[in-house]
Amino acid sequence: MTGATIAGRAAWLADGDLQKLLAALCAGDEKARIAGGAVRNALLGEDVSDIDIATTTTPEETTRRAEKAGFRAVPTGAEHGTITVIAGHRPYEVTTLRADVETDGRRARVVFGRDWKADAERRDFTINGLYAEADGTVVDMVGGLTDLAERRLRFIGDAETRIREDYLRILRFFRFFAWYGDGRPDAEGLKASARLKEGLDRLSAERVWAELKKLLGAPDPSRALLWMRQAGVLSRVLPESERWGIDAIPGLIRAEADLGWAADPMLRLEAIVPPDAERMSALAERLKMSKAETARLGEWALAKPVAPETTEGAFARLLYRADQQALSDRLKLDLAAARARAVHQSEELVKAGGFARLLKFLGRWSRPAFPLRGADVIPLGAKPGPMMGALLAHLELEWIDSGFVLGRDELLSRAAARIGHQD
Repeated sequence: MTGATIAGRAAWLADGDLQKLLAALCAGDEKARIAGGAVRNALLGEDVSDIDIATTTTPEETTRRAEKAGFRAVPTGAEHGTITVIAGHRPYEVTTLRADVETDGRRARVVFGRDWKADAERRDFTINGLYAEADGTVVDMVGGLTDLAERRLRFIGDAETRIREDYLRILRFFRFFAWYGDGRPDAEGLKASARLKEGLDRLSAERVWAELKKLLGAPDPSRALLWMRQAGVLSRVLPESERWGIDAIPGLIRAEADLGWAADPMLRLEAIVPPDAERMSALAERLKMSKAETARLGEWALAKPVAPETTEGAFARLLYRADQQALSDRLKLDLAAARARAVHQSEELVKAGGFARLLKFLGRWSRPAFPLRGADVIPLGAKPGPMMGALLAHLELEWIDSGFVLGRDELLSRAAARIGHQD
């Protein structure tokens, strides 16, 4: 036990339904505490999205007590000890204290128990092994409070042992370092991650991509990416980055901070992989990306660079035919790179200004609608089919070349002239 508390730091702790649930689970000889990330983030003054509860009650008893208290219990992972309790429209994952008895690097076979220290010691990092009582008192049995205060990310116990239990912990080591670490990563954790990186090949693509996205979403993942590369971990999970490198990341992070861009994991990924459509298609397939992520990566790889001196008129014509997100990604990466080079090359300031101008134009541009449809040219004598399609395509091209200023009447006049010429 320690004198630390999250009372007064976590408004959610005072929620009546949460307190009622904790009281129900703590009745008699049983015990329940807030566990893990919610405690960590409350101590850091950061937002808490998920609130997990650890308890001595078995899954069956957890369900019985939750329902008796008027809450709904869902057996989302009962075989592993987890019951999701819906209390006041908010889900709480309630998990029975556990100990691992067998692991294969991806999953563990567990037994339920009542030993809080054993439960804490089966977790990954000391800063994730903290608990809090219903009154906010923090319980630390693994040295997590000291590590949290010093922004030090450290495995609980032997780093190699923790990793062999689940090789995803290698990626989690760098992800949590990106979010919460300071200085250099823990030496033992870094060495163990480098030694055991081949174990990452045993993980599902979905788990790997989910971790990479969370890492790339950190406020500043540059140091974590650097150490991942040094340890050979980055090239293991993202071989496309090996020759391309991560040098663009620091400049992108600075541009985000200076220009108010939101952290964008996909844009940061694009900064460290080559804009090669074939390789990006293979990358997306390997990591089992969503359709939207796959499309964005592919469109970005296909988009041609835009010169910073491009006029707004020419850019508008390009935008009409191109994918706007892809061009936005290209411009942001080019702008960030030009700003970084401008520190030593003053001429890059001019390029940066050009990219910024085009990016601002893109932000306020909306795709205009072509004024004609097939039904508009039928009264002029056009017949449905390939010839009508060719006519509309030609007129649309003339409309684009005019800077989208040709009106409907002028376009109909030109259509009539072309149809008459064809006759």
